[in-house]
Amino acid sequence: MPNRTTPVTSARPAAAGPRPSRTGLLGGPAPILASAVLWGTTGTAGSLAPAGAPAAAIGCAGLTLGGLLLFLTSRGARSLPAACTRAERWLLVLGAPAVAGYPLTFYPAVARTGVAVATVIALGSAPVFAGLLAWLTGRTRPTARWTAATAAAVLGCALLVLGPELTGSATPMDLTGVVLAASGGLSYAVYSLIGGRLILREHPSDAVMGVLFGAAGLLVLPLFLFVDMRWLGTADGAAVTVYLALFTVYLAYRLFGHGLRRTPASVATSLTLAEPAVAAVLGVTVLGERLPSVSWCGLAVLALGLVLLTVPGRRGR
Repeated sequence: MPNRTTPVTSARPAAAGPRPSRTGLLGGPAPILASAVLWGTTGTAGSLAPAGAPAAAIGCAGLTLGGLLLFLTSRGARSLPAACTRAERWLLVLGAPAVAGYPLTFYPAVARTGVAVATVIALGSAPVFAGLLAWLTGRTRPTARWTAATAAAVLGCALLVLGPELTGSATPMDLTGVVLAASGGLSYAVYSLIGGRLILREHPSDAVMGVLFGAAGLLVLPLFLFVDMRWLGTADGAAVTVYLALFTVYLAYRLFGHGLRRTPASVATSLTLAEPAVAAVLGVTVLGERLPSVSWCGLAVLALGLVLLTVPGRRGR
């Protein structure tokens, strides 16, 4: 889940910064790249659930199982709330619903727009939302670089969304799906900023992620009372849920946290750009999704915006 870091990177545990250690491939970049690849498979895996399975329920099932595993196996997660100040506990309270909001919006977006489009919109909008939220909360001021990157991201999303209509495609983009994907990006930006702020205050990244994801898993449990969950008892349904829980939540965040202890945040952020690339390739090659040339141009422009947002300048940020 994005899995789904600079704005976006500080959100994942990147804000904690690397610890002095090995800098070779096996010392950091490899685990981070592996986690990005795992996050990139999320949309495709969810699409392989049995027909008729509610899209939101698929993501929530993976979050519940993976989040609880992450909480139970993260050192310091159980004692974190007691170790936090009152203000920090409020951050945990706000962060858990943000984590829960991602599967409730992203998976329905995938069902409406396809894996490639939903993933790119969610990941492309997250840095924009993160930058705006950081500005509104007084943490940073917009720079010319951020403004240019944001303009590229918005233009890229517009071309991506309007591509089918501009080329006369018989399947125009689902605007509801686009809004849901962008809402997923907002959810990701919120919990990323909250997680990053807690980690900057020297709380262990594993504990912070364990509490946020464990609490989010409990928050989405009531959803299962109102939707048809019979698909979960099928072989395909159980396999998809276990895969999402173990690989895109539990293992991916474990790998990412391990890599961040030995890799500079700027390198980690660049490596996570593999996530939308993997999602788009899987959507086209595995699921047979098709995008017109204008939409592919939009993907390229959006990728440029992501690079501008994540690659640090000469003087850093």
